[in-house]
Amino acid sequence: MPLRLGDQAPNFDAQTTEGDINFYDWAGDHWVVLYSHPSDYTPVCTTELGRTAALKESFEQRHAKVIALSVDDLESHKGWVKDIEETQNCKMNFPIIADSEKKVATAYDMMHPNADDKFTVRSVFIIDPQRKVRLTLTYPPSTGRNFQEILRVLDSLQLTDNYSVATPVDWNDGEDVVVSPSIKTEDIPDKFPKGHKVIKPYLRTTPQPNR
Repeated sequence: MPLRLGDQAPNFDAQTTEGDINFYDWAGDHWVVLYSHPSDYTPVCTTELGRTAALKESFEQRHAKVIALSVDDLESHKGWVKDIEETQNCKMNFPIIADSEKKVATAYDMMHPNADDKFTVRSVFIIDPQRKVRLTLTYPPSTGRNFQEILRVLDSLQLTDNYSVATPVDWNDGEDVVVSPSIKTEDIPDKFPKGHKVIKPYLRTTPQPNR
């Protein structure tokens, strides 16, 4: 069955380029970005892994860890890592899961027979510290992932988990947010003392409350 938003993220044991892990133990109390590749030595994915390594500090600032996966074995991963570091001018600083038996890929519904019955599709999962799936994305093979969007979603999820707000179209950290419809307009000043704007009775905005 496909994983849906709010589902419990499956736990697993796996070999990775940074040693054997139990996923839950490895994740600890962090947010996790788990994403998959069809196979090693693919050009688009090589650029993605390099970009992720370069963004390590950005993920750490959000108390998030990143882990990648493909169905190739550990020796293949180790060879690919050398190519990634050479071509992307980076040092790989996060693990890649070796999933040659496709156990993790199957648990996370990364095997799509209509696309390819041998390799994983290019999935992204954001998983919160309670092990709940909070975002799912599936990219076509020809389109590189936008990691600024993944960081933006992390910012939005972490903000909206703590305040009664939502983030509007094209929102970025620091911009105005939307007040939850569950809050009466007359109650907004007490909850959001930075001010607010009523555009429509159902559309009220306020400065980002944690800024």
